[in-house]
Amino acid sequence: MKVELAEVYGFCPGVRRAVEMVEAYLQEKGPLATLGAIVHNAQVVEELAQKGARVVEDLAEVGEGAVAITAHGVGPEVFEEIRRRGLSLVDTTCPIVRRAQEAARDLAEEGFFILIYGEEAHPEVRGLLSWTRGRGRATLNPAEVQEIEGNRLALISQTTKGRQEFWSFVAEVVGRLSPRLREVRGLDTTCPETGRRYQAVKELSKKVEALVVVGSRNSANTRKLAEVARQTGLPTFHIERAEELRPEWFRGVGRVGVTAGASTPDALVREVVDRLHQLGGDP
Repeated sequence: MKVELAEVYGFCPGVRRAVEMVEAYLQEKGPLATLGAIVHNAQVVEELAQKGARVVEDLAEVGEGAVAITAHGVGPEVFEEIRRRGLSLVDTTCPIVRRAQEAARDLAEEGFFILIYGEEAHPEVRGLLSWTRGRGRATLNPAEVQEIEGNRLALISQTTKGRQEFWSFVAEVVGRLSPRLREVRGLDTTCPETGRRYQAVKELSKKVEALVVVGSRNSANTRKLAEVARQTGLPTFHIERAEELRPEWFRGVGRVGVTAGASTPDALVREVVDRLHQLGGDP
C-alpha cells in the first residue's frame, strides 16, 4: 500500500499565525487565558495548555491579566469588555475573518440587512453577526429566507465555506426575494486556503483508492473537507488521531491518500502517515 499526501493540507497561514502569537506571548510574558479554543484542534489546545494557555468561556474567568482572542474572531462587545476589565489583549483573529467582520460592519452601517452563509452556532459566525449590530442573520438553507428587514440585502460567507456553494446560495436567495429587493450586494468572504484544500483532495482522489482526512470533528473546515472527499466516491475516513486507524479499512487498497484540515498540525499528519506505513504502507 502506497501513501500519498495531498498537495495542500494542514495548518493554514491564519491558524499558524494564531498559534505562533500565543506561543510568543507565553514565552515572553507568561501564562494567559484564551477565550475559547485558539483553534479547533484538541491536540493543539492541549499542547498550548501545557505551556500556560488556559481555555476560558467567559471573560469573568480570566485571572491571568491577559486574554487571547481566537482565530475565529469575536464581536465588538467582547473587545469593549476586555478594555473595561483592563486585560492585556492578544488578538489572533485571522486576517481573512477580520476582513469579513469589517465588511459586515460597513454594510450594516450603510443600511443593508446582512445575510451570512454559515453555521449560526459557529464562533466565527457569532462574531460576524455581532458586527452587524442586530441587522443580520445566518443560515445555510436558502429556503429559510422568506423575508428580510427592508429592501437592501448584502450577502457574505463564513470564511470556511466553499466559494461555489456560497454563490449558489446567493443566486437562490436573490431569486426568492428579488421582487422585494431594491439593492443587492454579494461579497465573497470565503477563504482561498480552505478552497485550495478542497481542490487538492479532488486531485488526490484521482491517484488513490481511499482517503484519510485528519482533523478535529468540531472543525468546520475539516468536516467540509471530509464531505468533499466523500463526494469523490472513494471510501473516506475522517479521524482525529492516528490511533483511530483500523487495518480492515485498507484491505485490498493499493494506494491511500492523506489530507488534513486547516487547523490540523503537521505533527499529527506525520503520525497518521507513520501509522499507515505500519499498517502496510511503504516507508
